[in-house]
This record gives sequence, structure tokens and C-alpha cells, in this order.
Amino acid sequence: MPIRIFAHLTDDLATAGQQAREIEALGFDGVMSHESAHDPFFPLLLAAASSQRLHLMTYVAIAFARTPMTLANLAHDLNAFSGGRFVLGLGSQIKPHVTRRFSMPWSHPAARMRELIQAIRAIFATWYDGAPLRFEGQFYTHTLMTPAFTPTNTKHGKPPIGIAAVGPLMTETAGAVADRLFVHPFTTEAYLRQATLPHLRKGLDSTGRDPGACQLVYDPMIITGTNEAQFATARKALADRIAFYASTPAYKPVLDAHGWGALQPELQAMTKSGRWSEMGSLVTDEMLRTFTVMGEVKDIAPQIWSRYGDLVADFGLASSVVDRETLAQIAADLRTKAAAA
Repeated sequence: MPIRIFAHLTDDLATAGQQAREIEALGFDGVMSHESAHDPFFPLLLAAASSQRLHLMTYVAIAFARTPMTLANLAHDLNAFSGGRFVLGLGSQIKPHVTRRFSMPWSHPAARMRELIQAIRAIFATWYDGAPLRFEGQFYTHTLMTPAFTPTNTKHGKPPIGIAAVGPLMTETAGAVADRLFVHPFTTEAYLRQATLPHLRKGLDSTGRDPGACQLVYDPMIITGTNEAQFATARKALADRIAFYASTPAYKPVLDAHGWGALQPELQAMTKSGRWSEMGSLVTDEMLRTFTVMGEVKDIAPQIWSRYGDLVADFGLASSVVDRETLAQIAADLRTKAAAA
């Protein structure tokens, strides 16, 4: 299948529709929305109404902040309204956010995510196939569905479901039950090939699924610019971002894969003492070259393709310094590479 390239959609509802029209006109295949300070579904609804062919993807919505039924409703409505263009992308978040920000339960995140997706699929089976709703699991139970609450606009089929994963258990969960694996931006080619893919295959094999049943989605970190000032700004922003990710204990295995594991506790200590502005200075040039694609605009697509072209189905392109027209040129270059492969 040909690759698809997504642009990032703003969470500003006042401009989301206009941005979707611009992104479509620039030739992107779809838009991604993120859950941060705002809900990730509303911008996609506006994008669906303002575009004809753009695929729509939450990248990602916080799964454990919601129930399987609310997620099934949201996914169904967006997919039906858009004519089958929606992908439900889910992430677990970390315990403090789930319990203290959302006031929702937390335990066994990989097992809970697996069951949550199984519950959504059971709900879809009732809505789309007429199966009785009889899902009773360890974390979720859904056994009531009456005609008044059953959607009838099902002609566009069940929306795909994706999971964001870094560690082995969540990656295996994606392979076992999901249609997409959202590769975290804090990854490297080596970690993806040597750690992520084997666990993805293990998950696929555990449920007897085809090797291509779970496709990869990746949003690489990009350092580029149309002038030296833009490049320097992008470099600093990505160094700070990498340092932030690297301070998280759950991401230490990615650092360990390159012999940089000792940096994680040092960065974590800096977060606890409030030394946020200093963290990026610990990220070396070697780390930047490993975690990002870096260079002139013309160099970005060849790097992305040489590292990930044989693995990734859907790419996201974003930059804090270059405009969408420049990103669209990178997208065009990436399609040229894919067509020649």
C-alpha cells in the first residue's frame, strides 16, 4: 500500500476548519490531532466537515480518561460523518495524569488497554453485526444495548483502532488487538528494529494475526529550517524535547539501547529541582542525530525514507519553525522516494 502523510491539526476550534482546507490543498493525506489542553475529537469533526478526502486520526486520545462506550460512540460518529476516514488512536498516559488529572482508575496498563479495545470491538460487533452485547472483563463490563442507543448509520464500517506504545507489553498488546501501532517520537531506528518490531511480532503471533494486521504510524522529530536562525531554533527545541522525554523512567530502555541510560536519572533529578531550562544542554550532537532527522529541507525526506521507509505506513510531519508549505515539499519528496522504491 502507498504511504500516507499526515499534517498536525491545531486544537484551536476557530481555525481548525480553515487549516484542514489548507492542508488538503497542499496535498497531505490526512490530519492528526493531539490531546493536550483541549479535546482531540472536536477539531477532527471540523476537519471532516471542511475537507473531502483527508484521513482523520487522534494521535492520541487518552484512553483511560474515557470508557469503552464513550470511545466507541466518538469513533463511530466521526467515522460515519467523515465517510469512513477516521482512525481512533489511543494512548494510556501515565498514572499521575490518569488518577490525579482525570480522576480515573489505573492498574495494569497493557492488560487494561487490551481489554478496553476488546470491549470497543464487542460494542462495534453489536452495532455493526447485530451480535448481543455480552462483554464481561476484569476492568470493563458492557451487557446492555437497546435499539434506542444503537447507531444505524453504519454503512462506512468499523473505524480502525491504534495504540501508542514504547515498552514491550504495550507493543505486544498493539500486535495482539490493534490495527495501528503509534511509534513514539522518542525512538530510534535501532530501537524500532531491535526492540519494537520483535515485540510487535510476538503480539501478532499470540492471536494468530497476519504480519501486516497492525501497521506502523510514526511522527519523526525533524530539525530543519530555511535559514540558519530557523535551524538553530529547531535544534534547541528538539534538544529540550528529547531531554524531557529522556527524563521519564518508562523511556529509559530507549536510552539503554544506545548506552545512554545513565542520563535518565540525571535528567529526572533536574526535573525535580526545577532545572527545566538546563536539561537540553545535556543532549549531545550524537543523540540529536540519532533521535531526529536533521539537515537542510532537501535532506529530510531521504533520511526519513532510508531509516523507516520499509517499515512505516503512515508518517506525520511537523516542525516548530518551518511552515506547512515547506513540510508539504518534504511530503512530496518522501512520496517520490516511496514511488521509486
